[in-house]
Amino acid sequence: MKTRMRMSAAVNTAIVFFMTTANAFAASTSKVFVSKLGIFIFLGFCALVLVVQLIPAMMTLYGMLKGLGKEQEKSPSRVKSH
Repeated sequence: MKTRMRMSAAVNTAIVFFMTTANAFAASTSKVFVSKLGIFIFLGFCALVLVVQLIPAMMTLYGMLKGLGKEQEKSPSRVKSH
């Protein structure tokens, strides 16, 4: 009997809690912001920054691969013993 009363009290508490919450009023979405030229300039600047950062990375990668090829040429594949 006690558990049934506790369950009923918990349900009533939940109902009262959900009934007392305030309504949420969303903002109006009828206004559309259009920034044609500004967004293209910003995206172009971002692309420029990305390309400028890729150039040294590609040069470093090329140098590493070139150095790796030279190391393999210098090291003898087998040692001759006489």
